[in-house]
Amino acid sequence: MKFISTKAHGVLDYTMGLLLILLPFLMHFEISNPESTVLFVLGGVMVLMALLTRYELGLLRVMPMPIHLTGDIIAGGLLVFSPWLFNFYERVYLPHLTLGVLEIVAALIMQTIAGPTQRSV
Repeated sequence: MKFISTKAHGVLDYTMGLLLILLPFLMHFEISNPESTVLFVLGGVMVLMALLTRYELGLLRVMPMPIHLTGDIIAGGLLVFSPWLFNFYERVYLPHLTLGVLEIVAALIMQTIAGPTQRSV
């Protein structure tokens, strides 16, 4: 069931992207370790995807929503498996696992057609 609007998805995109970027500082991770790098990179990618997506909160609106959602699922999967892929699971894994699962679930329940907007592109 797709019941969350694309506008709400936009808010979640920017929120998740910023959370991922800030999480290493909030959790006092060593900034140069892979657990931080994964969060910085994926947070930046999520904000960039939000800026490029063809929905109410997109800035350039060049990326179709289905492509964006596929990117969200890939990013969520990378978050889920990153502690084991990059060998930091003995130090930390729960934030990556939890946020990755949330990202995947959110992508699966989002609408794929943006609602009407105030400005045309």
